[in-house]
Amino acid sequence: MENQIILIDKPTGISSFGVVAKVRRYLKAKFGHKIKVGHTGTLDPFATGLLILLTGQMTKKSNDFLKLDKTYEATLRFGYTSTTGDPEGKLEKISNIVPDINQIKNTINSFLGVINQKVPTFSAVKINGQRAYKLARAGKNFETPTRKITIHNIEILNYNYPELKIRCKVSSGTYIRALAEDIGKKLETGAYLIALRRTSIGQFSIDNAKTLDGF
Repeated sequence: MENQIILIDKPTGISSFGVVAKVRRYLKAKFGHKIKVGHTGTLDPFATGLLILLTGQMTKKSNDFLKLDKTYEATLRFGYTSTTGDPEGKLEKISNIVPDINQIKNTINSFLGVINQKVPTFSAVKINGQRAYKLARAGKNFETPTRKITIHNIEILNYNYPELKIRCKVSSGTYIRALAEDIGKKLETGAYLIALRRTSIGQFSIDNAKTLDGF
């Protein structure tokens, strides 16, 4: 398993670093020596789906994978916001407005193309050398950067208020949590993610990934 690409279907409730640690321990036990393992882009603990792991000399190519477009299936819940943009945060009731499907389509279409997106407060970006999420948990006040990203397409898979399920293909560096919050803000109803699944990274598909237990 030296110098390999490993596709893992990450389960919910574990960090990307936790997945790397489990795979590293498994490989060491199987081959009797330590094998270098790294990932090519994290998924939040609540999220599931495709993680690309690299072993041995392949870890030097991680930046090539980081730049690839990604596809996600995301479920938004309207009417509330979350301090973290996902189920792990503190929820606040915003509105009882029930947007109709045409309002949602028009709003979604307004995010297509190259847009500016503000990085979430609860993220792994570094602010003066410290991770933003650590500063946020400590109650510190700070500003996160704004980045140019590309939303290639967004498809509505299902809508049954208060839940909206979408599939979106986006550029590297896109935060789906932030996209969900921005959609809710523009609809004036609030929104946060209750489920997120990454189904592809570049040409790599979740269909070819192994479960963590199966690996």
